[in-house]
Amino acid sequence: MHNAFFANFDLASLAIWLFWIFFALLVYYLQRENMREGYPLEDDDGNAAASQGPFAMPSDKSFVLPHGRGSLVVPSGQKPERGNLALRKTSGGSGFPLEPTGNPMTDGVGPASWAPRRDEPELDAKGNPKIVPLRHATDFFVSAGSDPRGMPVISGDRMKVGTVSDMWIDEPEHLVRYLEIDLDGGAGRRLVPMGMVRIWFGRVLVQSIYADHFGDVPVTASSERITLLEEERICAYYGGGYLYASKHRFEPQI
Repeated sequence: MHNAFFANFDLASLAIWLFWIFFALLVYYLQRENMREGYPLEDDDGNAAASQGPFAMPSDKSFVLPHGRGSLVVPSGQKPERGNLALRKTSGGSGFPLEPTGNPMTDGVGPASWAPRRDEPELDAKGNPKIVPLRHATDFFVSAGSDPRGMPVISGDRMKVGTVSDMWIDEPEHLVRYLEIDLDGGAGRRLVPMGMVRIWFGRVLVQSIYADHFGDVPVTASSERITLLEEERICAYYGGGYLYASKHRFEPQI
C-alpha cells in the first residue's frame, strides 16, 4: 500500500492559515483605499501630523466622472482643506477645542461648518439636475398633506419673515428638499431645507434661526438650480443656528 497524497499533511491547518493571510491582506487593502481622501493627517495648525499611522499612503488612482465631468485623481488631486478659518486655539496643546473669532454662522465654522464640495448641481442618471423648482417639474403635484405654498414663514423668535413661494423637489427620489421663501420687504429669495421646517396650522416654522438671520442665508447663483456647494453652505447655516442663533443656546438645555 502506498501512502495517499497529502496523507501526512494537515489540510485543515493549511486552509485556516490561508484564510488568515487573505483576511490580513484584505484589511490592508481596504485601509489604504480608505486613505484616498483626508490624508495625510494634519494637526490643529494644519501641518502634517507626526504620526500618520501604520499604513503607507496609496498610489494615485484616476476615477472617470460620469456625464462628461472629467476625471479625479486621488489622493494627490483631492480638494484642499478650507484655509484661514475664523477660529483660535483654546489651549497650547493639541486636541483641545477651537473657538470662533467672528460670526460662526457666516464664517462657516463649528456646527455651521461646511465642506468645499463641487460648485455644480447633483445630477440624476440621465445627466439632468436632480433638484429643481416645482414650477418647472410639470409632472409633479402635491397629492397628500399640506401644500406650504402661500403659507407665512415664522422664525425661531416667532417673527414672520416671509412667505413660501415654491418647493424644490428631488425628482428621482420624489421628495421635497427645500422650500423657497420670498422674504418680507423685498429682501430677496432664500431656500430652507425641508428637514428643518415644521408645517403647523397653516404656518411654516423655522426654529433654528431668528428673523434677523434670514438676510445672511447663503443664496444660490441661479434661481433654477442649486449646486452641491450651495446645498452644503445653506444646510450648514441653518444647522449652525441651533447653537449660534442666540447666546442662551450656548449652554446645556434641560
